[in-house]
Amino acid sequence: MGIVDELRAAGCVFAEDEAALLADAARSAAELRALLARRVVGEPLETILGWVDFGGRRLVVRPRVFVPRRRTEFLAELARTATPDGGVFVELCCGVAPVAALVGGRAQVFAADIDPVATACAGVNAPTATVATGDLYAPLPATLRGAVDVIAANAPYVPTAAIALMPPEAREHEPHATLDGGADGLDLHRLIAAAAPAWLRPSGRLFIETSDDQADRTAALMAAAGLTAHIERDPDRDATVAVGLRRRPTLAHPRAT
Repeated sequence: MGIVDELRAAGCVFAEDEAALLADAARSAAELRALLARRVVGEPLETILGWVDFGGRRLVVRPRVFVPRRRTEFLAELARTATPDGGVFVELCCGVAPVAALVGGRAQVFAADIDPVATACAGVNAPTATVATGDLYAPLPATLRGAVDVIAANAPYVPTAAIALMPPEAREHEPHATLDGGADGLDLHRLIAAAAPAWLRPSGRLFIETSDDQADRTAALMAAAGLTAHIERDPDRDATVAVGLRRRPTLAHPRAT
């Protein structure tokens, strides 16, 4: 059985394309067989190759990290557009830092994730960023409080019970912590939204990737935190992002005397 046939039998829809990529990555016939063996048991193609195409860039990924999806390019585009030149940008739950990588050197970029394997990749993908390992806002410099222009997060938002329904590539080869958003999928969204106003400057924005079904609830969490919230959608990429704006303080007008 040829490589394409083995990939097709394993359920790979784009078997021809994958075969070409694996052949290009292998330095010998033995290595090609080893790479193929990893793929047919369901390991994501991206972690086998060591890279993922994201927004026209090759980002480093390693086994047992969350592989950025194409839909997250929408989050990255929104965040990049909203971040002013020389501004301050933060990516929370950054994984391998796909959003920070696309925002790049036009701003002061910070990225944080709880997984040291992911943040090691993040440091390569976003070399101009300050990358920290820790939980949500905890590893960020205190000097950023009230000074951040844009916060972006693709935090886990799969309801716990729904993880069993995900494709094997995700549920068996990506850490559950990168998928599990709690009973309703919104545990991390609650924490991120509640703390965001303390970190954003006036007119700063919070962007959280979410699902179409959860979008209204994610936006409601932002509103409950005092942000002005709305939802952005990109049907072509099946992408949904909730956006929260920190309002500028209303200046009291002196009474006429």
